Amino acid sequence: MEKILLDMHTHSSFSPDAEDSAEAMCLRASELGLSVYALTDHCDVNFWHPAEHYFGNMEDVIDAMMYGSGKYALDSITEQVSLREKFRGKLDIIVGVEMGQPMQDKERAQELSGDDRIDFIIGSHHMNVGVDDFYYLDYGKMSDAEISSLLNDCFMQTLDMCRYSNFDVLGHLTYPLRYICGEYGREVDLGAYEEIIREIFKTLISRGKGIEINTSGLRQKYGRTFPDFVTVKLYRELGGEILTIGSDAHRTGDLGKGIPDGIELAKAAGFEYVSYFKKREAQFLKL
Repeated sequence: MEKILLDMHTHSSFSPDAEDSAEAMCLRASELGLSVYALTDHCDVNFWHPAEHYFGNMEDVIDAMMYGSGKYALDSITEQVSLREKFRGKLDIIVGVEMGQPMQDKERAQELSGDDRIDFIIGSHHMNVGVDDFYYLDYGKMSDAEISSLLNDCFMQTLDMCRYSNFDVLGHLTYPLRYICGEYGREVDLGAYEEIIREIFKTLISRGKGIEINTSGLRQKYGRTFPDFVTVKLYRELGGEILTIGSDAHRTGDLGKGIPDGIELAKAAGFEYVSYFKKREAQFLKL
């Protein structure tokens, strides 16, 4: 099996005593012999504050766990800085965060991206404006036209994020397909969105930003990476050079999974190097 060089997209548990705590994830990364490792805990900035800030009455909130992501992310960054020192000489820890929906709370996004402790920011789009996270939607009740409209909005809002937000790598571009195709078995022709995706990639390239190969789909019903080979190859053909690979693991058992497959996909798409970040500057590892 090919060596796992790095894992640039992982998440730890909320509880420091949990089986999948930040320290437990770092220990697992060290055991795997990773060259570099990034913890990128979630910060959906449109849920920066606790739920009471948005709703007042907590009885009206279905899932309060997603709220208060600002405090969680900042606490995670503080812990990562400490762990980086603890593991120095054993593991090169990249202090990271996954910043979701930065255009939906620009002030909080600016605050987060301005934190000089951070090495690496993944910019992600988990939900359209005024719509629940793609995870919560019932695609079985949607018509093909409704799904098409949802995806068009998704890619257009992602393009807006790529034009104006301060992050390093665009996370899991085709994230909604995890549920639309993987969980609900609905077919999606990405060719219908190729022009928008091209514009997303051109924008990222012009701003010196990259994309990721997110391997989580390989261990899920979807069965492919986010984005898939054809889309990654398009990014390369347009001149894209900055590419990270991440498992999107939320537990120690998934850390590093699919990374060798992602490396092979990157090579097949024409990449000779894979990236990681230090102090928000891309570094390159030869494949």
